[in-house]
Amino acid sequence: MNPGMRISSFIEGYTGITNKMLASAPPVADVMEKFATFMAEHHLVAHNASFDRRFLDAELHRIRKRRRQEFACSMLVSRRVYPDGPAHNLEALVRHKRLKTSGVHHRALADAEMTGHLWIGMVDDLKSAFNLRYVPFALMQQLSKVSKAAAPAFLQRVAAEQGG
Repeated sequence: MNPGMRISSFIEGYTGITNKMLASAPPVADVMEKFATFMAEHHLVAHNASFDRRFLDAELHRIRKRRRQEFACSMLVSRRVYPDGPAHNLEALVRHKRLKTSGVHHRALADAEMTGHLWIGMVDDLKSAFNLRYVPFALMQQLSKVSKAAAPAFLQRVAAEQGG
């Protein structure tokens, strides 16, 4: 989307998105209107969600809309699910878990796809490791707020409650 201003050379280098590419892109307000409709009442997952939540809320505010969806952070959850992982940035986790990727990073669609694959992988790994029958969104949100040290006991209690 066209932000209506020039982006810095740092952002161009970091994302591969150039000012030339943005010149013909639709305006932010148009894209945000469509995105608000698209996300409707669905839960949202982002890697480093605090950043995305602030950005999304600010952009929605500019078009006089509010987000009603809940957010969960795949980075915080990954720290509990993979406490011994090499790193918890998205690129490192995708490599560590050998997840499907286009090889592109720091671009919205590619990062969203990788985050989705990571989220599904974490749900599957939790089911397997703790014999959980189901892992609802609310459980993942709760897990992100439990300390890393307390996460295994928390998950064992959940499994016992589920009859696992």
